[in-house]
Amino acid sequence: MSVYTVHIPPSTRRGSASGPERFVFVRDGFSFWAFLLAPLWMLWHRLWLVFVGYCVLAIALQAGLQAIGASFAVRFTAGSLLALLAGLEAATLRRFTLARRGWTNAGIVVGDDIESAEQRFFNVWIGQNEHGPSRASAAAMPAAGRGLGATVSGSEIVGLFPEPGGAR
Repeated sequence: MSVYTVHIPPSTRRGSASGPERFVFVRDGFSFWAFLLAPLWMLWHRLWLVFVGYCVLAIALQAGLQAIGASFAVRFTAGSLLALLAGLEAATLRRFTLARRGWTNAGIVVGDDIESAEQRFFNVWIGQNEHGPSRASAAAMPAAGRGLGATVSGSEIVGLFPEPGGAR
């Protein structure tokens, strides 16, 4: 099962709501194409700042290793490790770019594939929007705090630390 984060685009016009067909589902985990063809993958997903940063880092890394006289094997290994880092952090880079562009994180959904994840998300999304605005605002909340079965009041402390002034 794959984990996806769901992102809602910002409104483009005054008062216009973005349609659900524009929602973006970003799969969490390793991206093979970002590992294999990192610059092309970044351009495909329109990650311009990430692309520029990756190119500057790759060129500086290779130039620095060339300047100290590193062997081809060392330079190849360094380039491969940079590509591996790009593959591991591809989803985070996409989420970063979407957040920078004003997209809202609508939550997290789990599914066997993208279609089942979309179906599960929109079933919940439509069900919450049909029950009025009070439940619709819960759909825009990130899903990290939902579904735990417990509510935390403002005076409680979450974690392993006791409440200040409370009994030990």
